[in-house]
Amino acid sequence: MSNILRLAELLTDDTHGALITSDVSRRYFCGFKSSAGVILVTKECSYLIIDSRYYDKACERVTDCQVILMDDMRKQLLDLMIRHNITRLSVESAYLTLKEYEEYKDKLFYAELDGSSWLSDKISGMRVIKSAEEVKLIVKAQRIAEAAFERLLERMRKGMTEKQVAALLNYYMMDCGADDLSFETIAASGINSASPHAVPTDKPLQEGEFLTLDFGAVCDGYHSDMTRTLVIGEPTPEMEELYNAVFYANLDGLKAVRSDIGGAVVDSVARSTLNGWGGYDKYFGHGLGHGVGLEIHEAPTLSRKSSSMLRAGMIVTVEPGAYISGRYGVRIEDMVLVTDDGCENLTMTTKKLIRI
Repeated sequence: MSNILRLAELLTDDTHGALITSDVSRRYFCGFKSSAGVILVTKECSYLIIDSRYYDKACERVTDCQVILMDDMRKQLLDLMIRHNITRLSVESAYLTLKEYEEYKDKLFYAELDGSSWLSDKISGMRVIKSAEEVKLIVKAQRIAEAAFERLLERMRKGMTEKQVAALLNYYMMDCGADDLSFETIAASGINSASPHAVPTDKPLQEGEFLTLDFGAVCDGYHSDMTRTLVIGEPTPEMEELYNAVFYANLDGLKAVRSDIGGAVVDSVARSTLNGWGGYDKYFGHGLGHGVGLEIHEAPTLSRKSSSMLRAGMIVTVEPGAYISGRYGVRIEDMVLVTDDGCENLTMTTKKLIRI
C-alpha cells in the first residue's frame, strides 16, 4: 500500500482531510523533491497541487494522487474540500509557522483547521520504519560518503587547513554521485575537535593532533551520516586511551541495539563503557544517536532523556564521543538498521585509528 493510502486510512472519517505542506513530506508521499506545492488527502481521493516548475515531472512520477496545476491555490483547495465535504482539516504543525497557520486558517474557512500535533505525529510514526526502498537509498548515500572518504585519505596531508579538508571531502561526495550534502561537513582538528559541532576554520593540520570528520551524502532525498576521528602523525598514550574508550563505547552501543529496547537504555550502555575507561563519560555531553532518513535528524532518539522504543526497520546512528575542553575530542559514528535480534551496521569504513 502506498504512503498516501496509508495516511488516508488514518483519517478519522469521511469529513476529515489532511493538508501536506512541507518539502520533506511531499517527497515522502509523492516520491520526488520539490520546493513548492501542497497535497490534500481525503478518504476518497488525494490531490497534489503544484506549480508549473514541477507539474510535468509530477505528472510523470506521481501515481497515488491526482496532479493539478496550481493556479489559485486557495480556490482550488476550497473547491476540493467542498467536493469531498471536508469539514476538519489537519495540518503539519511541526513544520508550519504561526503566521502560516493563521494564513491557512483564513484562506480555508470552509473547514475547522486542526493545528494539533495529530498529523505530524501520524506522519512521523509512518516515516520511522523504513521500507526496503528507503533502506536501499540510505545505503547508497552511505556508500557515496565512504567512497569520498577513501579518496580524501589519499590526498589529505599535514598542513592542509580544516576548510580545505572539508571542501575536498564535499567535492568528492558530489563527484561520487551525491545529490547534496546531508549537512555542513565538520572537519575539526586539535583543540577544535573538543567541540562536537565545530565549524571548519583556517587552522592547519598539525603533528600529534586528532582530526574529527563528520559528514554525509544525500541520494534522492535520503541522507547518510558518519563520523571518523583520525590522528595526524602519532598519538600520545593519553590520546590512544581516549580513542579506545570511545571505540569500545561504540561497539558496546552497537551490541545493545535491537528491537524492543529503549533508546535511553542503549545510551546508558555506551555511557557506562566510557565510565569504565576512567570516567570519560563526564566528557560525553550529547545523546548517543538519532534517526536518519529524509531528514538528517529524525525520530527515534538515543539519549538519556529518550522515551523512544526501537523497532525493527528503524535506522539510527550510534555516535559516542568524549570531548576534553582545551585539548581534543573523539567521536566515532556508525549508522545501523535495527533488526529483531540486533542491528545491521550500514557503515563499512574501518574504525581502526587512521594515521595521516
